[in-house]
Amino acid sequence: MTAVLNPYLNFTGQAREAMNFYQSVFGGEVSAMTFEQVNPNDEKIDPVDANKIMHSQLETPAGFTLMASDVPQAMQPMPNGGISLSGDSADELRGYWEKLTDHAQVLVPLSKQAWGDEFGMLIDKFGVNWLMNISGPR
Repeated sequence: MTAVLNPYLNFTGQAREAMNFYQSVFGGEVSAMTFEQVNPNDEKIDPVDANKIMHSQLETPAGFTLMASDVPQAMQPMPNGGISLSGDSADELRGYWEKLTDHAQVLVPLSKQAWGDEFGMLIDKFGVNWLMNISGPR
């Protein structure tokens, strides 16, 4: 895999329900992680957010992928979700990130995360929400 572009929806507590619905529509398998599962000892996690979905992904038999998460209490939802750009081609993806940051509002700097990958989030100069995930060594 080099780079993959996917829609990324966000919710305010309904991500699990929404992804189960989309699974019933499109088939496939849903995987999901809560905020607490990703970093169980993080004192910064608001208890209200602990069981919310930090990341979920639906892989369909038709070959497309839909991603979603719940927005923590301390963050504002991204209107209309966002676009996820992910893969293991680190140099290629970092190059995209650098270009996307031009006049952008960087919400999460591209950096190593608890799950082992590099992740960043920004709103580009046109108001489009981008999520970047560069896979770490497996």
